[in-house]
Amino acid sequence: MTDGNENGPAGGPRQALNRRRLLQGTAGTFGAALASVGIYKMIDGMVEPPDRPTASEGPPVQEQYILQNEQVAMVDESAVHSSSGTIAVRVPALHDHVITAKLKVPANAKALQEAQHQLESAIVALEREYPPTPTGVGVTVAWGIPYFHHYVPTLGKGSGFFKAGTRYPSYLPVDLMTSKTEGRTVYAVQDARTFPSDQPPPGFGPVRLEQNDVAVLLRSDTLANITAASNAIFGTGSNQAGSLFKVTSIRQGFSGGGFFGKQGLPSKLALAANIPGAQSIPRQAQGFLGFATTLVSNMGPDNIANLETLPGFTDQWPNGYFKQGTTMHLSHLFQNLEAWYEKSYPRYSDRVQAMLLPGLKPAPAPGTYALQPPGPTVAQVAEGVKRYHAYGHTGSMSEVDSTTKQETSNYGKSYPSGTTIPVRGDFDTLDNPFHYTSDPTGDHYSPKPAAGLHFIQFQPTIGIFNIVRLAMDGHYPGMTLPVSPRSIHAGVNSVLNTTHRQNYLVPPRRHRSFPLAEFLT
Repeated sequence: MTDGNENGPAGGPRQALNRRRLLQGTAGTFGAALASVGIYKMIDGMVEPPDRPTASEGPPVQEQYILQNEQVAMVDESAVHSSSGTIAVRVPALHDHVITAKLKVPANAKALQEAQHQLESAIVALEREYPPTPTGVGVTVAWGIPYFHHYVPTLGKGSGFFKAGTRYPSYLPVDLMTSKTEGRTVYAVQDARTFPSDQPPPGFGPVRLEQNDVAVLLRSDTLANITAASNAIFGTGSNQAGSLFKVTSIRQGFSGGGFFGKQGLPSKLALAANIPGAQSIPRQAQGFLGFATTLVSNMGPDNIANLETLPGFTDQWPNGYFKQGTTMHLSHLFQNLEAWYEKSYPRYSDRVQAMLLPGLKPAPAPGTYALQPPGPTVAQVAEGVKRYHAYGHTGSMSEVDSTTKQETSNYGKSYPSGTTIPVRGDFDTLDNPFHYTSDPTGDHYSPKPAAGLHFIQFQPTIGIFNIVRLAMDGHYPGMTLPVSPRSIHAGVNSVLNTTHRQNYLVPPRRHRSFPLAEFLT
């Protein structure tokens, strides 16, 4: 993880953009918003895409959430790629967009099966031109509980997966672990909930627990490729699929840009938008808070986040319909950079201890810092609270988001104790809270840029996400730490303000378009 105190160069993107240029195209109708990118159009002129390795031949993997051909860089103490670097970091795509929608399709078998064909045809045509890699465009189609509840009430046709007449929600993947703990059937995807430290900004109202039918995540090093994918799926032209959807939000953002010695996008764009506290963002930081979020040691390896990979997590092994799928949590949070860098945690050591673990003594010069697995146990976190009256963000979750013993997957892969299970896909944003919303009043839309995070995490079950997120607030099964969850002593919680949450089921690539519609009658 990296932190620092370097500022961007004078002039150029560091200077605040004039308001007209900054906000160009960020408000208005959905069509205008889809065609515009506002401040994000600066990115391709600011940063050269990483020199990615050549993509391997062969069909795409079935896991939609895996961005193929993602680069791993070895970075040094200053978070820059180096032949002497010792810390492995995944180099994410520079551009990230999420588009959420409700369906405009009649809830009958014929209409849904036609929609299934139309959407899949549009994506297949897109992928003929753009491979699912950072140099092309990665497409992940995730489906919300409202889709299954409203559009797939009963499976009329039997199959090798389900009996004819299977009703919602019985066809969804079962979370075996949570079901055992709670003594009832709990499914891998659950409705979103709030958490003890959730607190929107003043005047926002309660956290919005969204009810979208679908969310599409697009990732690429090139904005033009993102635009092509957006048009293919949500445009209304010939061979496009936009007639199927009523778009509810467009969420845009970025990640990285500084791993190879250049000024990173968080620093450049926050300075360009004149965000309070921007001058303190480390020059090469991957994210606004100055810490790398894609450390290889902190990301689930291989396909470990699949529904079926680890034995005993769900019922999808060996032949589940959703095998090679996963679950996704999507939320939006504002990040208070002034509080983080200047008021609550003014020293680098303060930020390291808040982000990682109290008691750490980093070198005086800001640089790369990582907790190597296995991290502290829950008991050790509790002992740390007794000694320091505080806990760290990453440390609080280390045991509950990882394997607690050596595990052999259903595919025969061995994972040591302390292997991270979830895969993060979050990205920084200047949306406030979205680039576009169909409900500007309810979403408290503002054209004024604000430092934020579109948080995305993939994991085998939402039950795992809930356990990990509760640990971030010091809440564990059978124990609650004696620290207020919004205290400056509770990791990074005090500088985050959550506004929106929703959970999704991500099918395998073969079932990404209107899953289960083929079984309707």
